[in-house]
Amino acid sequence: MWQKEKPIKERKHCTKTPDEALASLMRLCARAEKCEGDARRLMRGWGVEAQAAEAVVARLVRDRFIDDRRYASLFVREKLNLSGWGAYKIRTALKRKEVSEEIIREALGELDGEKLRARLDEQLKRKLRTLKAKTPYELKGKLIRYGLSLGYDYEAVLDAASNTLNQADIPCDE
Repeated sequence: MWQKEKPIKERKHCTKTPDEALASLMRLCARAEKCEGDARRLMRGWGVEAQAAEAVVARLVRDRFIDDRRYASLFVREKLNLSGWGAYKIRTALKRKEVSEEIIREALGELDGEKLRARLDEQLKRKLRTLKAKTPYELKGKLIRYGLSLGYDYEAVLDAASNTLNQADIPCDE
């Protein structure tokens, strides 16, 4: 009746030489955009020494396989258009990927404020269809929390939530 527990297989730690890491990263970067932080994180997992990893990253940057400006610009557009993220969430994600603050500011500077507001409105309208609340006040609170979780600033979320409820003919008290 009782089954004997299966031993947990330990995952073999993949180690690569700097040349193998360079070749692997060149293949990865040819298929999808990567940033310097992604490359360093992968090489740490592969057991590449820090000094050798920096040389590999320098080579990838020199050969234009990796460009943090290009990566950040594409990341911002993708997260806004496909995921509906706001500027705060995008900034946090790029910081986590070790992209410099200057590059993040440039990439976020490309955002169109009208497009951001339109995307937030669209997200809140979509969310409104799935929400259940006993009072309009509770409904507005849920919309605000959702908008903030997407990374939009409080004032924009507050305005968008009010507009969304007004357009849906749901009275809400400020």
